This record gives sequence, C-alpha cells and structure tokens, in this order.
Amino acid sequence: MTAVRASGLIKRFESTRAVDGVDLVVKEGELRGLLGPNGAGKTTLLRLLFGLLRPDAGEVELLGRPLGPPDAARLDGVAGFVEEPAFYPYLSGRVNLELLAELDRSLESRARVREALEQVGLAERAGDRVSGYSTGMRQRLGIAAALVRAPALLLLDEPTSGLDPAGVREVGTLLRRLASEGTTVLLSSHMIGEIEDICDSFTVLRHGRVVWNGSAAQLRDQAPGSAYRLRTSDDARAAELAARHAGIEVLRCADGELRLAVEARALDPFVLELGRAGVAVRRLELLLSPLESMFFALTGEADAGSVALAELAEAALAGA
Repeated sequence: MTAVRASGLIKRFESTRAVDGVDLVVKEGELRGLLGPNGAGKTTLLRLLFGLLRPDAGEVELLGRPLGPPDAARLDGVAGFVEEPAFYPYLSGRVNLELLAELDRSLESRARVREALEQVGLAERAGDRVSGYSTGMRQRLGIAAALVRAPALLLLDEPTSGLDPAGVREVGTLLRRLASEGTTVLLSSHMIGEIEDICDSFTVLRHGRVVWNGSAAQLRDQAPGSAYRLRTSDDARAAELAARHAGIEVLRCADGELRLAVEARALDPFVLELGRAGVAVRRLELLLSPLESMFFALTGEADAGSVALAELAEAALAGA
C-alpha cells in the first residue's frame, strides 16, 4: 500500500506559491527524507498532509484514504508534529503524554506512555517539568507523543533539530527500527548530513518545487565529489598542481584560502603529488560530503557562515 500520495499540490500565500505543483509518493514502511533549505516549502507541505491547511489545488491520500474536509477519522493511524512540538511547560513530560492519551480516548494509548518515554530516552526525566527540558529533549518528547498513538504513518518536521550528535544517532536508530517494523516515516530536514544515513529515499524541494526525487542509492550514485579546505606550505603551487588533475576543481576564496571539489578517486594521487613537489599539507578538512555537495548544488544554498560553498558544490556537480 502507498502510505502517502500527493498529486499536483499547490498552496499560495498571496502572490507566493509556497508549494508549487508537488507530487509525492511514500510507500508503506519507507523512511523518506524531505530535504530543502529554510523556506523551500517543507513545513507547508507537511501542514497540507496533516490537513492543517487546505490546498489551492491537488489531492492527498494518507494510508489509502483521501484527505478531504476536516475529519479526524481520516487521520487514524497518522501522528507526528509540525515545527517545534508544544507542551504545557509547568507539567511533567509524563503528564503531558498522559493528557494527550486521554484526548485520544484510547486505553492502548494510555498504556503506551511509559514505553514511548523509554523509546526516546526520557524515562529518567519523565517526572521533570517540561520547562526544564532542553530543545533536544522537547524534540524527543514530541516523538514520544507521536509514538503513543502507535502510528502506521509518522510525519515529523525537523525531528533532529536541537539534538547533539549522540541524540541524532539515537533518533536515527529509533526511526530505522520503526521503519523495519512497518511504520512509514516522512521527516523533513534542511541538514542532509544529519539524516543521510537514516533514510531509504529522499525528495528535495526548492522554492516549493521538487528538484530531485529518488532512492538513497540513486542519490549516492549521482552525488558529486567532496569539498575540502586546503592549507599548505605553498598554496599557489598547490593550486597550480590541482588545476592539472582531472576530477579536481579549485576555488580560491577572497581570504586566499583554497577550497577543492574533489572526486573520491582523485584525492590520493593529488596529495601524493604535493609531497613529491615538496609542498607540505598543513590542513585538509572535509567541508561537504558527496551528498551534502549534491544538496547544495540542487538547492543553490549554502550555510550562512560558509563562503562560496554553493559555487563549490556546483563545480563538483558539473565535474561529476
């Protein structure tokens, strides 16, 4: 069964098309990443899937049921959150989940509160007020609130936001396990590095449109080379040697720093040649993995603190 099917979705806000003709299919048991920079339309798309917004055009089916006018029954088996999950700050994490279970009017939901807290690693802090939780803990509590419903379909908006690397791994492991047990997961993120090893497939949005769609294996096959920061004992000579190597694109930044877009097979021969030429490598730092390069090239975006990373990714993609 197809868990999510969206056809021709359009959502306008005045003159802006936040979602512009999006088609999306997520199969049962699939763990799909919805990628894009801030403002790409990810959250609006999730709101449309939850029925929180009405599309101007297009149709949505969840778990084989068409999503029409507001109807809670059509969201049976669906859970998740959009943007940061909200809770009563003066109540404990456990009591918040118990209240949600009461609203669900299900004895099974009430019985799952403890299990859900254990699944997200909050059992020891379940009695603490949510006002004392970190951002990452509130994210995990949001996932626990979704799990209380034992959903067949999880829709999660930036579930790794605010988590430290260990927390990101824990959430990834949890989502992989849920998917292996048959739960369909659609999660959004603007950080491909946090979810590239989690998802089976990806849909990439830019300005409300799908610019890439396919499996994780396809994305890896099509991904360009990695991006590196290079400092040597003679950067001018290093740039000259790099320009002679197939599979290497050189970008000299305004501050004089060298950045390289490098295919995997080209890196070792280049470093060895630097040694033979008497050029010492003082720093070789990975800036973008191949999948991150692909993401920046597709979306035309770079981190606010990065210099010319989008151009570097585009160079890597052009040489792939």
